Amino acid sequence: MKKIVVLLFLVSQTFIQAQEIKQIPQISVNGQGKIKVVPDRAVITIGIQNSGKDAKTVKNENDITADKVIKFLKKYEAKTAEYKTTQVSLNQVYDHQKKQTNYQASQTITIALKDLSKYDEMIIGLMGQGVNRISNVEFKSSKMTELEAQARKEAVLDAKKKAEDFTSPLGQKVGKAIQINDNSAGYFPPMYKNAYAMEMAQDSDANRETIAIGEIEILVNVSVSFILE
Repeated sequence: MKKIVVLLFLVSQTFIQAQEIKQIPQISVNGQGKIKVVPDRAVITIGIQNSGKDAKTVKNENDITADKVIKFLKKYEAKTAEYKTTQVSLNQVYDHQKKQTNYQASQTITIALKDLSKYDEMIIGLMGQGVNRISNVEFKSSKMTELEAQARKEAVLDAKKKAEDFTSPLGQKVGKAIQINDNSAGYFPPMYKNAYAMEMAQDSDANRETIAIGEIEILVNVSVSFILE
């Protein structure tokens, strides 16, 4: 009998404690941190591709072009650009209409360009070496880590400000944060509004506009729960 009484007492105490925890006054709000910055770097993805009826010939043609491209890139110091091969393939492709087998060789190289003033020079030079595809150009900032940290701080402060806006009319204060969730997507799309264009001299008398870089938008979204005092 005593054991049953003790067990019931413990259960009741646990239930009461759980009720007390659930009844802690709190407020949950969302906060956003947004920073825009003009990029100073670019990641360029280029491709080399050759096709034909003979696998050895196709591969050899691709290798010759890749050799030219790599030698061209070597003239840029590490401070200007870094590069690496990210994909190599040799595929057999059957043409059902012509009823013949062809081969396709390809190589993808990613270049981290640290000096955007070299963009035109590099792109034109790569195409001259036999590159037949530029599949992607992504603009970035060399200060991305610091800017992300700043955006996180702004997001949390924004959440606290919203919580205070809700509670101040009620005569309550915002206490400690008891839960913080990062809801950011982790993708920073380029913003083209008010974009500027890079210029490079085509000859001694004329300039040409080549790329509209715009701004990178670093966006951080958080949800924060605060204790109400």
